[in-house]
Amino acid sequence: MKIVCLDLEGVLVPEIWIAFAEKTGIRELAKTTRDEPDYDRLMNYRIQILREHRLGLREIQETIAGMKPLPGARKFLDQLRAETQVVIVSDTFEQFAMPLMKKLGYPSIFCNRLLVDKKGEISGYEMRCKPSKLLTVQKLQEMGFETIAAGDSFNDLGMIEVSKLGILFRTTEQLKRDYPQYPAVETYDAFYEIIHAALQEGSELPDGIGL
Repeated sequence: MKIVCLDLEGVLVPEIWIAFAEKTGIRELAKTTRDEPDYDRLMNYRIQILREHRLGLREIQETIAGMKPLPGARKFLDQLRAETQVVIVSDTFEQFAMPLMKKLGYPSIFCNRLLVDKKGEISGYEMRCKPSKLLTVQKLQEMGFETIAAGDSFNDLGMIEVSKLGILFRTTEQLKRDYPQYPAVETYDAFYEIIHAALQEGSELPDGIGL
């Protein structure tokens, strides 16, 4: 039995923090896991900046309300879900993800939760587990699933490395150089083709895709 595990931001939807940084003009908030592999450090950095600018959950959710999936993402996801089980494994938060899940047709998602005080200020966050993506995939494997994992950032590498097939989607040139053993694809058509081939019993990966 196979299951596909996908990152969310940068793979199916735009980066939420980048969109919020553009809306507020606070450039420091544009830093993502592509820039900082230490997630705890990154989140504490974000929360401190939000406090300094007196911004809370409501302002971020207003930005998210106007966001749409990346062009082609919904079709790609629908194609995959018609063939196999798919779960989104993300380090985002329930309070961010739910509006976007509606626009993606309500796929399953494993993510984290923000801690928000009575004033609506973000005071911290709860990780579902640590390391969240790697441990999620390992537990799925213990349940008998053969995993295919894909993402675009440093925090996706754990689940990519332990999966039967790992894919880098629209990633950085640095990650392509540092991890040449993983196919790197740029379009949803190529992304779907390589996963579709891997889902076929005994099939080989298509020659040349993303390599």
